[in-house]
Amino acid sequence: MSIVVDSPAGLTGAVGSTATGDWFAIDQQRIQAFADATEDWQWIHLDAERAASGPFVATIAHGYLTLSLLPRLTAGLLSVDGTAMVVNYGLDKVRFLQPVVVDSRVRAVTEVVSAEPSPQGYRVGLRTTVELDGSERPALVAETVALFVPQG
Repeated sequence: MSIVVDSPAGLTGAVGSTATGDWFAIDQQRIQAFADATEDWQWIHLDAERAASGPFVATIAHGYLTLSLLPRLTAGLLSVDGTAMVVNYGLDKVRFLQPVVVDSRVRAVTEVVSAEPSPQGYRVGLRTTVELDGSERPALVAETVALFVPQG
């Protein structure tokens, strides 16, 4: 279920609200594409044979790949009517808590933790936990800030 707000000003009333996204699988093709895009070709990400005898028993997604999927994982979880645009304002804290093994499924749980007016709109603090299917411990927790710019 998503968080729906009638205007950027209404975001202050959404503080404390949470929403959970759908499961999403991270396959080897995506890991390879990320390695190629970032030129991070460590064997723990790409060499299935060597990884099978390594600490994770299979290849793992890059931590930054999991982080970079936040827009995909959180899409539709927070809908704010009357918004001209939403701008990524930055990150306050990120923790990679456990590796995402190839073919694992992840999903986002997002909480609105703050909403403050600014000259351009509303700065909104979000805490997103990326859960791993079948695990009690999340893959990562990120505290992000987004700027919601009202229409007109």
